[in-house]
Amino acid sequence: MAKKGGLGKGLSALLEEAESQESQAPVTQEAEQTGVQVKTVSASDNLPAGIEQDENKTLWVNPALLKPNPRQPRQYFDQEKLAELTESVRRDGVLIPVIIEDAGDGSFYIIAGERRTRAAKAAGLERIPVQLRKYTESQKLEVALIENIQRTDLNPIEEAQAYYNLMELDNITQDEVATRVGKNRSTVANSVRLLKLPEDMQHALASGSITSGHARALLAVVNPADQRVLFGKIMGQGMSVRQAEAEAGLLNGGSRAAKEAGGSAPKQDSRDPNYVAIEQKFIEVLGAKVKLKGNFNKGSITIDYYTKDDLNRIYEVIVGK
Repeated sequence: MAKKGGLGKGLSALLEEAESQESQAPVTQEAEQTGVQVKTVSASDNLPAGIEQDENKTLWVNPALLKPNPRQPRQYFDQEKLAELTESVRRDGVLIPVIIEDAGDGSFYIIAGERRTRAAKAAGLERIPVQLRKYTESQKLEVALIENIQRTDLNPIEEAQAYYNLMELDNITQDEVATRVGKNRSTVANSVRLLKLPEDMQHALASGSITSGHARALLAVVNPADQRVLFGKIMGQGMSVRQAEAEAGLLNGGSRAAKEAGGSAPKQDSRDPNYVAIEQKFIEVLGAKVKLKGNFNKGSITIDYYTKDDLNRIYEVIVGK
């Protein structure tokens, strides 16, 4: 079944950009091919202050007047790639107009083209070509989202957050989001699930310390304490995704496997619940298997580590760098 109302097809022509410089895809296709109805400011319209028009009816603006799209999903910009783009822009200028919207205060929002704008500012350009449009709040997010995911520029958490924000903003389902952005529903669903990870695990995924495969293995672990143990092993041992998946299965298999085999379930923890809660907190903070033996008055703490790097990591958590 054909997808309907999606932005993907039209924006693929407009927004496709090589890492070093933008292609010269026709910018007019965006308004004609997308399912989003936007207002394009024509030559006959009164242009806001700061916008100039040349004899070819191209609009120009000083990049200093441009500010990020408030719905921009991308938070991280690769500085090396941005430096390459800056050199290209310094040499050839900005080839594809940046899509902007009047902010109403003498400045303009960047709806699509923030990398180009950053490169233009870094290159010292005093004016760049633009297209002036009017979008709803959800359209701002949708255009920025598709611009980025078509170039695989978003990290997994940024992409997941953008899908979730689009669902919340327009009160739509994952199916509808998938249709709009030209993705499979399972892709969107698996992406949004990443937001269920604890904050530090999301940070590790966003920074590239773990992969989406590792994240899925972590999400598969039922017990939060076991999830912490697995995260510590992935970070400390450099586990492959396959190893992490196997470990997740072992962690999940404890009591369930015993029951399926006809054995008895593990004995209930008879310790003081507050004492158990302290043990759990150690596990969460250290990202390692921790065992408290004794009681509040006397006992011992056992912390498991699996490599020298894992030991160093735990040391830094406890002692500091």
